[in-house]
Amino acid sequence: MPSPIYLSALTATSALGAGLDATLDALQSGRSGLRANDFQLAPIDTWIGRVDGVEEEQLASGLADYACRNNKLAQLGLRQDGFIDAVNRAKEAYGAHRVGVIVGTSTSGVLETELAYRSYSKNGAWPENIRYREQHNLFGLADFVRRYLGLQGPAHVISTACSSSAKVFASAARFLRQDLCDAVVVGGVDSLSLTTLYGFTALELVSTQACRPWDAHRNGISIGEAAGFALLEKQEGSDILLTGYGESSDAYHMSTPHPQGKGAAQAMQAALQRAQLQPGQIDYINLHGTGTPSNDASEDLAVLEVFGAEVPCSSTKGATGHTLGAAGMMEAAISVLCLRHGLIPGGGSTTQIDPQLKANFVRHTKTATVRHVLSNSFGFGGNNCSLLFSRMDA
Repeated sequence: MPSPIYLSALTATSALGAGLDATLDALQSGRSGLRANDFQLAPIDTWIGRVDGVEEEQLASGLADYACRNNKLAQLGLRQDGFIDAVNRAKEAYGAHRVGVIVGTSTSGVLETELAYRSYSKNGAWPENIRYREQHNLFGLADFVRRYLGLQGPAHVISTACSSSAKVFASAARFLRQDLCDAVVVGGVDSLSLTTLYGFTALELVSTQACRPWDAHRNGISIGEAAGFALLEKQEGSDILLTGYGESSDAYHMSTPHPQGKGAAQAMQAALQRAQLQPGQIDYINLHGTGTPSNDASEDLAVLEVFGAEVPCSSTKGATGHTLGAAGMMEAAISVLCLRHGLIPGGGSTTQIDPQLKANFVRHTKTATVRHVLSNSFGFGGNNCSLLFSRMDA
């Protein structure tokens, strides 16, 4: 079995609130953070998972060029749960040059560029504060996080749609095992933008209600935003391990998953194999579960192929919304909370499970012994990633 990867610090901010305590409280109580769309830049009849306080966030001194909604959300997330203190301890232990940064995002700061084009169309000139490299360029997020945390190790961004910030864990594990780093800050940040809200509406994929994964009457996603980060280390010092990951790419269609979930099943099987675990040892599956008819149906078939119909599973997107490039990280954080608190979160927005879907979907939150959790993130183009987290005492 490969040497273990320890998850020594964690933070998550979403529509459920800033930090892990707010997230845990929402999961335990069944509270959703979704609300009718009040993102006035895109007045679309839908529900969204918006993070409060992003607009008021002021970037740290010396980082003004990075000012955009995505980096403000990243900073808001980094300030929670003592995460900065944990990174500082890693810097002291290993040196700033031995701590890497790998983050996932699907749109980065595209909103700032969208607003710049609106300004250009109206005024015939670009706004003076537009900084493409720092604000919209995908690497801008990793560069901002690295500078904000004072790190000097290798840094890059993964942008594979909705699997982006799940794949950061796999890349970080390779960095650590190849001795490129002693610790890696992994994360995912995606914020609301015109591209995603109008784009998914054009694809007829957004719901006019709060999304209902696995529901007989599900009809689309609710777009959300989130920022989550974890610190991964080779050195023992945590109760949670990254025990497995699996990646696949079925390339079936640009925006539709393989109807039999072939790539999704491959990713889950690879994660099990890497962790040297059997399907029956998994206590909970956090589904990708977007709430669209085709996504849920294909994932259901994939889960049945690998696990059968016994393992409890649910989607938490009815609570957070689909946070796109941040979904993998946000749901990894939820998976860790499940391990630490003996929790199986229910899909509270789901009222009537589709009788054609046979996986063991849990509607109401319950307590249970949870030792191993699988988290699924499946992106456009069939770019799939499954992560396996385990309690150290398991």
